[in-house]
Amino acid sequence: MQQVPVSLWTLVAGIVVTAISIWIGHNHTLMPVQASLQAPLVDSFFNVMFTIAIALFLVVEGTIVVFLVKFRRRRGDDTDGLPIEGNVPLEIFWTAIPTVIVLGLGIYSVDVFNQMGGFEPAGHPHSAAHVAHKSGTAIAATLSDASEATTAPTIAPTIGIGASPQTLNKPADLVVDVKGIQYAWIFNYPDSGITSGELHIPVGADVQLNLSAQDVIHSFWVPNFRLKQDAIPGIPTELRFVATKPGTYPVVCAELCGGYHGSMRTQVIVHTPEEYDSWRTENQIAQQHNLNQVVAINPSDLSTSEFLAPHTHDMGISAATLKSMVIGH
Repeated sequence: MQQVPVSLWTLVAGIVVTAISIWIGHNHTLMPVQASLQAPLVDSFFNVMFTIAIALFLVVEGTIVVFLVKFRRRRGDDTDGLPIEGNVPLEIFWTAIPTVIVLGLGIYSVDVFNQMGGFEPAGHPHSAAHVAHKSGTAIAATLSDASEATTAPTIAPTIGIGASPQTLNKPADLVVDVKGIQYAWIFNYPDSGITSGELHIPVGADVQLNLSAQDVIHSFWVPNFRLKQDAIPGIPTELRFVATKPGTYPVVCAELCGGYHGSMRTQVIVHTPEEYDSWRTENQIAQQHNLNQVVAINPSDLSTSEFLAPHTHDMGISAATLKSMVIGH
């Protein structure tokens, strides 16, 4: 009986491994539902990496299993194994292949990063009135459109995910200022004066988040958007994206920021354009009513728990829990 050549077995094994790796790499359920324009880019890159990882796993583990069976110690065999000096072609092969894979993935990742806008967060304008509102030194600054219009904007350099090549030099449809504090996210809408403990955006809108942190480093992560960006004290960061699927998605702090880090969660609600307009109108009316009652109060005179009290419902915690968190901190 003629023995099957090793090269033929290797070819068959390679075809089987390739087929299994590609199928698993593109039919897994490891990622949550895609809900942003950037998500397919990240998932495509992940699928390629996962396919390669499956192939390497099958080759390495398969080789180990074959060798365990073929070269196992037979009963009564007490001889030494064959002296193997080395194999230069094999050494070159298993050094070159990983090198090519790593270089290819590196080039691919740079292309994905560029398409997502990672090379374009050059800066965004902040007027003096806007800065005053963010620091809490003058609520009245946000009430004067005339003052806003006559104040020259300042450019704050940023890092993060900015405009994609398709939206380069185009202003975002919606700008939201996001502040991370221990242990909550506060969302401020400069165009409407709304402040919320949840992020509300319209589907299909080009959204720009201007991220900052009041105390320590936080990280704004929306798994369904495949986007994550740090919020760093004193350093403005940016996250720009387009949501493609209406729904409610979790927002998680992905940077260990203290004892209650695990509870620093909120959600992003992606509305249809009509639902978003309705939400904005309702909240403008409600917050204008509240602002008229406290317009003389300086936020710097309030304790952290008092400042956050109106937003406890949006953050999903009770006022008592918030107070205990602040006292414990």
